[in-house]
Amino acid sequence: MNKLDKLSDDIWSYAETGFEETKSCEAMVEYLKEEGFKVNEGIANMPTAYEGVWGSGKPVICFLAEYDALFGMNQKADVNEYEPIASGEDTGHGCGHHLLGTGAIMAAVEYRNWLKENGKEGTVKIVGCPAEESGSGKAYLARDGYFNDCDIALTWHPSLFNQVSTGSSQSCISAFFKFYGVSSHAASAPHLGRSALDAAELCNVGVNYLREHMLDSDRVHYAYTNVGGKAPNVVQSSATLKYFVRSSTNPECEELYKRVINCAKGAALMTDTKLEVVFDEGLSNTITNKVLEDILYEEMVKNYKFDYSDEELSYAQKFKDTYDINSLLNNNFKSIKDVDKLKDDIKNSPLCSYVIEREHYDDCEMGSTDVGDVSWVVPTAQINTACYSYGADAHSWQWVAQGKSSIAHKGYQLAGKVLCDTAIKLHENPELIDKAWDEFNKKMNGQKYKSLIPDDVMPHVSKAE
Repeated sequence: MNKLDKLSDDIWSYAETGFEETKSCEAMVEYLKEEGFKVNEGIANMPTAYEGVWGSGKPVICFLAEYDALFGMNQKADVNEYEPIASGEDTGHGCGHHLLGTGAIMAAVEYRNWLKENGKEGTVKIVGCPAEESGSGKAYLARDGYFNDCDIALTWHPSLFNQVSTGSSQSCISAFFKFYGVSSHAASAPHLGRSALDAAELCNVGVNYLREHMLDSDRVHYAYTNVGGKAPNVVQSSATLKYFVRSSTNPECEELYKRVINCAKGAALMTDTKLEVVFDEGLSNTITNKVLEDILYEEMVKNYKFDYSDEELSYAQKFKDTYDINSLLNNNFKSIKDVDKLKDDIKNSPLCSYVIEREHYDDCEMGSTDVGDVSWVVPTAQINTACYSYGADAHSWQWVAQGKSSIAHKGYQLAGKVLCDTAIKLHENPELIDKAWDEFNKKMNGQKYKSLIPDDVMPHVSKAE
């Protein structure tokens, strides 16, 4: 096993969630130091964030690494049925970030090797970005200026598909809405009580009526993190909701968030309770870059080979068989140029067998990523590579189980090679960097990046309350 495969597998085994990725971060930092990178640790008030730099001068090409895991994803490796590991935390790499971070490091080191071997000037930068799943690590990094010196930012994500990412993502604000009332006996003295649970329920009613008057691209989700207790004969003196408020742009998201707050204020007024709003996360929408997407596609086609053994194909087929493939076939494949070709591949192959060609588009996909914050600062683009069998998508036990396989390793290796070769092409053709910035500036149209996270909110572990 080579050192990068071991790094990936080690991070898989640590399975640390957002802002708590201590061992994962240490392993990556140690690897980069051994490769001669100068590493600045604990940046942007995040102990598990880092910045690795090699070289000097222009261009400054930045690679983005992730390495956080998910709760509820405890699963044995290589077992093609749901079978959690007997001991340990209930966490696992159900989104492939152990591969993501390793592939980004591979790209940075290989690009550094090219600069060194060819006597070229240039700066290689890799930023370790914690807490993508919950915490918005890149948003804090962007807020604190860690991408301001970059000319280009490149990243990738494990997937079922080999393709260049395109399309925007939703801006998102999450917050806790805490209601405080007065406890009393619900039968003998209900008039003395002020129900925080009533306030929370009325808040949800208000937001549900609000849905009729939101944009089609808007989403509001909620969960009760505290219902005030289990006794129905006691008026609940506290209750907490956690909301995700999403829209297609930052200004629209902020406006919708204010309207949700007004619903909560109204609920508190109706119930004579007190309201506290605690900001949790803020993510910006993604600014796409067609120039970079085209380069990534060219390099992906150049580097891709369907190179799997019969044993690997059989392994992938067993995982594909755990899933109703019709659910995947019924997806809305936006921007895919030849949908029939892709559907035939899904039906007939256990793994994505080619590089999928996509149309550029700027439409907002449903979902959010903190890569969006980076894209507001510097031209940014990303790819997907097939690290898993066709079938179950991210945040599944199937992804955890396949995470240490040779298929997963080949996926991060392809990503590392494509990102490295894209950086080389940009270095050799600086006019492409200028074109990427021209597109970026045109889309920004004079807007400046402002984080959705208030200045006084620091990185923190979000806990249910």
